[in-house]
Amino acid sequence: MVTKIKPKDLTWWSSPAKLNLFLHINSQYENGYHQLQSLFQLLDYGDELAFEVNETGLITLADPISGVPDADNLIIKAAKLLQQEINSSSPQKLGCTIHLKKNLPMGGGIGGGSSNAATTLVVLNKLWNCQLNEQALAKLGLSLGADVPIFVYGKTAFAEGVGEKLIPTTLAEACYLVVFPNCHVSTAEIFTHPDLPRNTAKIDFSEYQFANTRNDCQKLVCERHVDVAKTLHWLLEYAPSRMTGTGACIFAIFEHRKEALKVQALLPNEMTSFIANGVNLSPLHNQIQSHV
Repeated sequence: MVTKIKPKDLTWWSSPAKLNLFLHINSQYENGYHQLQSLFQLLDYGDELAFEVNETGLITLADPISGVPDADNLIIKAAKLLQQEINSSSPQKLGCTIHLKKNLPMGGGIGGGSSNAATTLVVLNKLWNCQLNEQALAKLGLSLGADVPIFVYGKTAFAEGVGEKLIPTTLAEACYLVVFPNCHVSTAEIFTHPDLPRNTAKIDFSEYQFANTRNDCQKLVCERHVDVAKTLHWLLEYAPSRMTGTGACIFAIFEHRKEALKVQALLPNEMTSFIANGVNLSPLHNQIQSHV
């Protein structure tokens, strides 16, 4: 039974951001990927996606993203990957038109594209009645990007391997001011750079403390992107702060939202920023669980 959605009754599904509270690069595999350790903190803020299911087999974006061909768009890739997965077992030619409200900056290191892909897999799995479990969806997601599985599982987690070995964890509540320095950092460029540290000793997650960890990409990115360095230096005056992922976003940690709002008000007008709470369960998965 296909769930059909009328355009006027679109249901908007969360595609949350994430932060890497730390990122240690332990070594590099022969295939070029990096062995790492990280702590993925999910946030209660992100993009939103809506899906109009059809039986034409066509998968399209209602509003294509400027500068991103459909063939390179992770949303389209995720939908087509799931479509291929179920084609052999379904006589219907299932397709969809996908709507996107883009709130997260691209190239910010906060998982926007990966989260979009995961939301697409999770929601279409439900709307197309695919009945794949989380492990199967995560495996599909991993083929699209190392960060996709964290959003498929939807739990804040400690990560190892290339980011796909996840141990769900519960973190104390915190509020984050996330600032985008309005520059784009190439993940591929950073991970292939010869000066990137690749020998950080592994830690036992039970001994994790923010102050005793770091982001191994941060120094290199700051050297190559002065706006990232300036933003980090500025935020450190007010709260513990760090770059997330390969950048360019910088986050500052606060106990209370009112403290984050005070600092946000001091930011230069041209800076893009948002305030979000850390959550242990993705808002998407709260929606999935409550959606009839």
